[in-house]
Amino acid sequence: MPELPEVETVRRGLAPYIEGARIEAVTLNRPDLRFPFPEGFVSGLEGHTITHLGRRAKYLIATLSNGGAWLSHLGMTGAFLVADQLLEEASRLNPGDSSGKHVHVRVHLVHPARGRVTLSYSDPRRFGFMDLFAPGAANPFTDSLGPEPLGNDLSAPYLAERLRARKGPIKTALLDQRVIAGLGNIYVCEALHMSGIDPRRAGGTLDGGEIEELVAAIRQVLAAAIAAGGSTLKDFARADGQPGYFQHSFAVYGHEGDPCPRPGCGGTIKRIVQAGRSTFFCPTCQR
Repeated sequence: MPELPEVETVRRGLAPYIEGARIEAVTLNRPDLRFPFPEGFVSGLEGHTITHLGRRAKYLIATLSNGGAWLSHLGMTGAFLVADQLLEEASRLNPGDSSGKHVHVRVHLVHPARGRVTLSYSDPRRFGFMDLFAPGAANPFTDSLGPEPLGNDLSAPYLAERLRARKGPIKTALLDQRVIAGLGNIYVCEALHMSGIDPRRAGGTLDGGEIEELVAAIRQVLAAAIAAGGSTLKDFARADGQPGYFQHSFAVYGHEGDPCPRPGCGGTIKRIVQAGRSTFFCPTCQR
């Protein structure tokens, strides 16, 4: 499943092609993805302009000229393609299935600078989904989410308050999307190692200094992954079909049995399972 940096790099790749573009026509090649398309999906998009392409956690959200919101989740293998166009961040966009066999949605756009643009959504496994929300409507996918990890709303005082009564492991707390939006398993493992915090510790036991280090580590790890084009795994690939770069910079994730990369540590990376997810950490330097 693509994590926040992968979704953000997709957003950056697509934005120059669809922001400011008018949706002329939408074609659905099947009635559903993971979920059925909502009633009125096509008519609710056609005729409107995409004023902004944003991201909330792992969701792409296109704001429409009528104030509505078109939400997309990529699932395991979802990908947007811009036909016959060299993407401005070509190394940062999953090409999906270029054969067209698994293209389920086509959106025909007219962009003020680029002219006619065809946006296609490909998803071989169909774990992704789309939804459409009227202006001002409640959004059950995003309304309960915590602050963005790279935004100003995530601060050490905020996180300290959210962790104060937590008796469960800090790793589990950080994966709670109501605490911080968009943090996934890979980057939580990496941030906890960078900040030297044992993933098994109760969230409520962290002191102010540790929380400051943790917030800084979360920002640093995510920023580095976005700059590298994400940490592509399995089906989620760069435009040339090769895996993303940041996975080669993992300090602990996937490194069970390897020496800890922290200078002078001398420990060995260990893998445990927490809440059904693999946790990689160094029991020597993560206190």
